[in-house]
Amino acid sequence: MPIVQVFGQIRPPKVFDPGQNVYGDVATTGRGLTLFFNNMVRLLIVIGGLWAFINLILAGYGFLSAGNDQKMVTAAWQKIWQSMLGVLFILGSFVLAAIFGQILFGDWKALLQIKVYGP
Repeated sequence: MPIVQVFGQIRPPKVFDPGQNVYGDVATTGRGLTLFFNNMVRLLIVIGGLWAFINLILAGYGFLSAGNDQKMVTAAWQKIWQSMLGVLFILGSFVLAAIFGQILFGDWKALLQIKVYGP
């Protein structure tokens, strides 16, 4: 009976050369700074999403534990609303970037995957 790999195969990591730049050689690729800023934007989006998720969980707990106290229920609903609004802003930024990329450059991913061409 053959062995079935359910989760795929794990490849060993690449050996890191201390002289190698993690973001690529700027002289040959021209993408070092672009990759760095893309990673920073992705990190901020992930942090924003996690922050909204944690606030949503805490607001739900506050709503459930409010009982009949109208002020606590109102505060919990405000926190839920603000968390959902934050998630909508994050998602809306991707939609607007795709729309503006299509209008200005004719490509949906033009502003989502920035390419900088140098000399």
